[in-house]
Amino acid sequence: MLIEHNPTDLPAVNALLALMCFHASRFDARLSGDGAIILYEEQDASRWNTDLISKGVFFLHRAATGDQLSKYHLEAGIAFWSTQQADTPEKWNHVLQLYNQLLQIAYSPVAALNRTYALSKVQGKQAAIVQAEKLALTDNQFYYALLGDLYTGIDDAAARGYLLKAQELAKSMGDKQVLQKRIDKLSK
Repeated sequence: MLIEHNPTDLPAVNALLALMCFHASRFDARLSGDGAIILYEEQDASRWNTDLISKGVFFLHRAATGDQLSKYHLEAGIAFWSTQQADTPEKWNHVLQLYNQLLQIAYSPVAALNRTYALSKVQGKQAAIVQAEKLALTDNQFYYALLGDLYTGIDDAAARGYLLKAQELAKSMGDKQVLQKRIDKLSK
């Protein structure tokens, strides 16, 4: 309804609508048949809703008018790249730059953690570990989950410890189960 009326058909509103389309496009791929959470890397892209992705692209293009850049523009850009399953340097460079901009205008611990993950894809795990440890989000399960991911293959004992700490802090059973799967993989 907002984009159907001139006073509210604004670039930021179109960016928000694009963001919503991109996120909704992957809903069907995020849960297994038994309700377990499926991580992005393990999602079946054939279950992504291409119509919603196309709508998201349409609204993102409409959002590109004007001279203001909102957090919704940046978040929609990041979400767009999440609908591109190919794990390419181009993708991760774009995502990293979008997170860099997002943190400048709307800092949040979650965005900082996600930026660090993107950094690992661009500059490698060692560079990301340095940045992650500077965040020191010691009451955040996702901080420890990220460290567990970053240390995997470098120091698996440390990775396991971080994942166990993330599991201890996790509030939902779904999060605990996902973390347990990651811990089990390290134990093999």
